[in-house]
Amino acid sequence: MTAIPDEIATLAHAGEQMIERLRKRAFLPDVRKALNLRFGIAEAAQLLGCSTNRIRMAEDDGRLPLPGQTETGRRLGYTIEELQTMRTVLGASPARSETDSPAVIAVQNFKGGVGKSTVTVHLAHYCAIQGYRVLVVDCDSQATTTTLFGFNPHFNISRHETLYPYLSIEPTQTDLNYAVKSTPWPNIDLIPSNLELFDVEYELAATGGDGQSILATRFRKLKQGLADIGRNYDIILLDPPPALGTISLAVMQSANALLVPLAATIPDFCSTVQFLSMMDQVIEQLTSAGFSIDYQFVRLVCSKFTSNDPAHAMVREIMTKTFGSALLPTPILESAEISHAAIRMMSVYELDKAIGSAKTHKRCRANLDEVMSQVEVLIKEMWGRPAVGDLSLALSQA
Repeated sequence: MTAIPDEIATLAHAGEQMIERLRKRAFLPDVRKALNLRFGIAEAAQLLGCSTNRIRMAEDDGRLPLPGQTETGRRLGYTIEELQTMRTVLGASPARSETDSPAVIAVQNFKGGVGKSTVTVHLAHYCAIQGYRVLVVDCDSQATTTTLFGFNPHFNISRHETLYPYLSIEPTQTDLNYAVKSTPWPNIDLIPSNLELFDVEYELAATGGDGQSILATRFRKLKQGLADIGRNYDIILLDPPPALGTISLAVMQSANALLVPLAATIPDFCSTVQFLSMMDQVIEQLTSAGFSIDYQFVRLVCSKFTSNDPAHAMVREIMTKTFGSALLPTPILESAEISHAAIRMMSVYELDKAIGSAKTHKRCRANLDEVMSQVEVLIKEMWGRPAVGDLSLALSQA
């Protein structure tokens, strides 16, 4: 009879092989994820905040190249790269000023299954379409975010390409530049993760009497590393593990904003209240230990919301009464389009056409745009008029 540990290893290996087959099938012919998005001139003008005539004039006078065309002369539309060029030429870049710090947003909840990685990836892609320079840091050893960016964490990512060489007890890297990978999006970079990142937790748990000083060093080190590399970005999105561990604590201390997804169920609501209460205690302890915690905003976002479900409506009403303005006004709707995209290791923003019905796709995309634009407003406020009191509001009302 096969020993149970051997059986588990067999199941794990079979799962890893299947993930790789799915990845190859999704990204044929070159087994690498590609971005096939194009934007018509009307949509490009809307994204740039200008008229279509201004774009055409810049093309006519040679400041902008003409977009690609089919054999029949039909415009193919603009790629993300071409939109970035247009923003530079037309002075329409949303990038922060040199005197503004990047928005470092932790997308965190200690409850699994709330759509944490889904929110992270869709927010990254939305911000890229708007023209921001984005860095996504996958701090979760489950590596869902890494997978959604087209990398197989079991086959394509080694321990030395994650945060591990930087945060381990015996670090081999002094900055984070070694870990930055380009993605199919020209203005999104990724620091990936894989299962071996969890070794950081084991190592620090075994440090013995020097544990507290080593932990403190790691907390400060991650924040400093992100500050150094952040000069190249407008927005840094951190996807930490769904548990209170060393890496989660380091992320909490490194971020300057917090986004908390929670599904529209009573168990998720209760666990999120516990998460906020635990955050309150941890922040107090970190502050007492000399760490600076400065969140410019804290917002909760209701995810996986079904609008025609009375139970979901009731829970959302409870959320609104409890969290007030700390809850984003618009929930993320449960949609088959998000699930269909995830099967292809994509976000809804990467789809060049609807997978389900056109109506479902349009509704899903409009909903995501509305939610993500509300986060974008908060980011802009960080660079203009800083929000005050959001953290105390969220924690005290919980």
